[in-house]
Amino acid sequence: MNGVIEAPTIEYGVLAPLLLVFGAAVLGVLVEAFAPRYLRKAIHMPLTLLSLLGAFALTIVTVVKGDLPTTAAAMGAVAIDGPALFIWGVVLILSAVCVLMINDEGHFVASAAAVPGSSEEEQAEAAGSEHTEVYPLVLFAVGGMMLFPASNDLLTMFVALEVMSLPLYLLCGLARRRRLLSQEASMKYFLLGAFSSAFFLYGAAMVYGFAGTVSLPGISKALGTSGLLDPLLMIGLSLLGVGLLFKIGAAPFQAWKPDVYQGAPTPVTALMASGTLVAAVGAVLRVFWVGLGNLDWNWRPVMWAVAALTMIIGSVLAITQTDIKRMLAYSSIAHAGFLLIGVMATFDKAEQNVGSLSAILFYLLVYSLTTVGAFAVVTMVRDPGGEAWHLSRWAGLGKRSPILAGVFAFFLLAFAGIPLTSGFFGKYAVFTAALGSGMETGDSLGGWMTGLVVLGVVASAVAAFFYVRVIVLMFFSEPAADGPTIAVPSMGTVAVITVALLVTVGVGLFPQPVLDLANQAASGLFIR
Repeated sequence: MNGVIEAPTIEYGVLAPLLLVFGAAVLGVLVEAFAPRYLRKAIHMPLTLLSLLGAFALTIVTVVKGDLPTTAAAMGAVAIDGPALFIWGVVLILSAVCVLMINDEGHFVASAAAVPGSSEEEQAEAAGSEHTEVYPLVLFAVGGMMLFPASNDLLTMFVALEVMSLPLYLLCGLARRRRLLSQEASMKYFLLGAFSSAFFLYGAAMVYGFAGTVSLPGISKALGTSGLLDPLLMIGLSLLGVGLLFKIGAAPFQAWKPDVYQGAPTPVTALMASGTLVAAVGAVLRVFWVGLGNLDWNWRPVMWAVAALTMIIGSVLAITQTDIKRMLAYSSIAHAGFLLIGVMATFDKAEQNVGSLSAILFYLLVYSLTTVGAFAVVTMVRDPGGEAWHLSRWAGLGKRSPILAGVFAFFLLAFAGIPLTSGFFGKYAVFTAALGSGMETGDSLGGWMTGLVVLGVVASAVAAFFYVRVIVLMFFSEPAADGPTIAVPSMGTVAVITVALLVTVGVGLFPQPVLDLANQAASGLFIR
């Protein structure tokens, strides 16, 4: 061949936040390889925090400068638009506060290779050994969370999915307490996650067989010129949906969430419950709005059923839980259903429904920060064997530590969507956008969306029961004589709870600035 191969064009400026996180992760691996063991944590902590905060600053600079590309960057592989930058900012904030929790002592096992309860494990604990590789693993996971919702083709999205998931599989098995439960959670997450990734990859292959491209805009263009009932397309759509809905914990693919959330170290649980959910919802929007927007009448009925089932399962099964982390896991499942209402709130093309996209972005921000704050409180209520997970151990907490119990109660009220909290405006924004999209179409979608919103309101009322149950338990029950102790919080944990509380209260009182920011980001979505 006489043709000249052109060098790829990489827009390093707009990709700088992503490259900084991945670069810091690689440096973290080198630190693990060459730095003395006693210096590793002292190097990792500032390296991790500075890289995350630096990436956030670069994201802000990109937004302020306003010179966003009008086409996808990196040869069409990464879509750097308003929603992607908003999600990047949210993920970086969440990961930074989660790193402050990870830095606390006592969350991670001294030697993951040692058999639980063995003499090797006791020797490692006596020697004060630490798994400092958790820091580069977190950075790799965060890099995957940033790339996942910004991917403009299915292969890049699959790579991002694996980069995000593989470190989390490892981190879930490193809990210092309840080692067997942690290892079981890691194995379950790995096996089920591997199956979901296989579904996603096989679905991408089927869609490629139909469209002749893995580019999301290319798939959308192929849908506009081809038959919409092609078997390859239908199979590919179904398999892609399984892979994506698994990551957000939507029913009937939610079974992994309670077990994994319960067994993982609580800071890792906080990162998964917030950052992973934000990234996965962003990827769902990218695939279903950008790539499959012309196929909306095929996926809407299925998505309607999934959203309804997710809200019902999350709200009803949470009532039966006696473990605080499992209860928050089912709460997360219910909130995934509320977010899917926003995904449903689209007609014809995503760029014609900026309101529903901005509502989803707003919901992701306020819900994820409240979630991190709630898990930070969970790390402070301790039994001799570790964190006090059983709800009975939280009885009378309001009399033992009224400030801590009051903060946790406020987070629960935000989850329930009580007015004057950020959670109320999050649900209000999503429900209003869903009703508005149904009225705008003037067809049967309006009835579908109205029914889904009514179901969402009912599910919220059911969910409020188990949130209020915990509040009543904390403030109107007598504490046991051998009740749990309240750990002296580190500066990092105090900072996490403070940030989460300020956002929950501040947005609950003054939501408009954040709503405007989300609306501005949603307006920057491009589909090329």
